[in-house]
Amino acid sequence: MSNIDPLTGFLDRFGCLHEAERFTANAENHHEPFAVIWINLDRFKKINDSFGHPGGDEVIQNLSVRFRARVSGRAEVARMGGDEFVFLVPRCNPTQAESFAREMASTVEEFIPLGNLILCPTASIGIAIYEAGEDSLSLLERADRAMFIAKTRGGNSIVCSGDDAVHGRTGTTLAREELSIESALHAALGTGGLSLHYQPILLTNGEVDSVEALMRCSVNGDQIVPGKFIPVAERTGIIVRLGEWSLLQGALQARELQNAGYHIKVSINVSRAQLISTKFTHALHAALICSNVKPELVELELTESLFMDVADTVQKNLKNILTTGVSLSIDDFGTGYSCLANLKDIPAKKLKLDRTFVSVLPENRRALAVVRAIIQLAHELGMIVVAEGCERQEEIDTLQNAGIDAIQGFFYAKPMPEEVLINWLKTRDKK
Repeated sequence: MSNIDPLTGFLDRFGCLHEAERFTANAENHHEPFAVIWINLDRFKKINDSFGHPGGDEVIQNLSVRFRARVSGRAEVARMGGDEFVFLVPRCNPTQAESFAREMASTVEEFIPLGNLILCPTASIGIAIYEAGEDSLSLLERADRAMFIAKTRGGNSIVCSGDDAVHGRTGTTLAREELSIESALHAALGTGGLSLHYQPILLTNGEVDSVEALMRCSVNGDQIVPGKFIPVAERTGIIVRLGEWSLLQGALQARELQNAGYHIKVSINVSRAQLISTKFTHALHAALICSNVKPELVELELTESLFMDVADTVQKNLKNILTTGVSLSIDDFGTGYSCLANLKDIPAKKLKLDRTFVSVLPENRRALAVVRAIIQLAHELGMIVVAEGCERQEEIDTLQNAGIDAIQGFFYAKPMPEEVLINWLKTRDKK
């Protein structure tokens, strides 16, 4: 009992070390595979900051109940402290370990009620597979390092230590890759390797409400996916320059659409690094002046946490945005730790439901109940609600029955270059 975590009933750190040694010895003696899977919750500190440690403990207990039900004797589970869990999985090869890790990631991502909130947590996960002759501490350290690499990639990811066929990136390799991407971003800024693709957002009556500007990067003909270059840009500060470029190009595109007879908003994503800059308002004014576009045709997308950021510069920039006549939209609502109570204080005209809500419809009745509540509250606050990532007709039918205002997703249109967008709009006009 002295090696049991009192909050979860799992092994504690000392119990984990003891069992890992036993599992390692067994794997060595019987020449069997053995996996260590290290899980760390993303942004857990925000829960403790918002609800205190009792709130954090409630989340940990909720997850421990889920883990126990899902693992069902297949692994020993330990709580290493705080929000970190370790799974010792015997007779588990790399393929099985990745499948197990994805299953645990899915378990973490199920909604958690806390007070008047619905939490949508994610996790960073590291995997290490026992190597012949390896001691248990080294194995645990490899899993921990793999988890840390997953965390540095922005979280919500799985990294396998020492398996080049799966992920194949040590800390050194990852650092080199980031330096390469950073160099490519500088090159793209100087050589015109950046572009914006636009994904239409359609109202339920079929009209195009707006288009979201999504950045693309190409250097020497090689495309770098946003999932790689955006996190690097944020960590290195280049995101500010990319954001200023996006503001100008998005505003110019809004002007082009206006000239073509389309009164359609262009929605541009804004990062915290931009909003904490005293130069942000100047960059926005410059984009509006250079493009000579009506401000009401430009919309800025921000995550909920940015609206609630108490930094003086952020709040001043938010007020300045509204003064220009540019509208605001809440992006990715439902990810992280979204709070319905915050909506009354956010000066946005649009709320975008994250795909985590959409992808489980219509089967998940609890998710549907949350969607209905969000839509009703947003409507009462004068917001329109957009569902992101819609790919199936049954998703759209369910959302429309729930009162959704607009749809964005591959079902209707993928992101497209500006010249393709104009042709797409013209083709719709002919129907």
